[in-house]
Amino acid sequence: MSTYYLNYLEELESEAIFILREVWAQFQNPVILFSGGKDSILVTHLAKKAFHPAKIPFALMHVDTGHNFPEAIQFRDDIVEKLGVNLIVGSVQKSIDDGRVAEEKGKNATRNALQITTLLDTIEEHKIDCAIGGGRRDEEKARAKERFFSHRDEFGQWDPKNQRPELWNLLNGKYFEGEHFRAFPISNWTEMDVWNYLTKENIEIPSLYLAHEREVVKRNGSWIPNSEYLVLEPNEEIVKKKIRFRTLGDITITGGIESDADTMEKIVEEVSTMRETERGNRSDDKRSETAMEDRKKDGYF
Repeated sequence: MSTYYLNYLEELESEAIFILREVWAQFQNPVILFSGGKDSILVTHLAKKAFHPAKIPFALMHVDTGHNFPEAIQFRDDIVEKLGVNLIVGSVQKSIDDGRVAEEKGKNATRNALQITTLLDTIEEHKIDCAIGGGRRDEEKARAKERFFSHRDEFGQWDPKNQRPELWNLLNGKYFEGEHFRAFPISNWTEMDVWNYLTKENIEIPSLYLAHEREVVKRNGSWIPNSEYLVLEPNEEIVKKKIRFRTLGDITITGGIESDADTMEKIVEEVSTMRETERGNRSDDKRSETAMEDRKKDGYF
């Protein structure tokens, strides 16, 4: 009698697939939150595996701030067409135009927090009861508090002290009218796990993750890409650097790192030497020690 063992990536894959199937079993109208970033790409790939040979049963949902990297939007549209899935888009610009939120001002202005209202409005409009995200516990201390099934109250808010226990792989998706859940199937993955898996499975990613020449400016210790939204200070200068991005958000807040890693294998090698979290170059997380947790309590991803 032969014994079959899973390696650590296969164990993580199996766990994520189990959670995705639990989402489909327990909820009526779940979606995958898709930004075109590596984690949402990974979750979508795992969903494809979880329900093969059937089509992915989830729509993809993107909260479009209007300040996205063009490459990420193109990647989003390409994958939607390739998979033949529905795409739901919530527009932050529409929220601004409708007076639901107010645009920030100043050189460090961002639409990051404005996504909360757009996200919750889109969830309510489409009667979504579970939004599947690519958040991982190793990314940031607030995300480390998330459960696989993360409850949100009738206002879309998250209380980290009032979450359901998850014992023996028992996931509780019960909710009252108006409430919803977020699900995080890759919670236990690390950045290294993600890159090892993407490399092993030969999964296509946006070119933004690979080292390339780009016009950037040094700000708050990060290389912020030049764009039509960038307001320069008198002492700031646009330079050309070979950079790549470890995480993707708005073009206005996502800082790059100098790198020569222009293949996925080189990224794996580079990440193995990193001592800072990948979100260390996100200016939205530098506003305060509790910036991410404050946003998540209000309904952020």
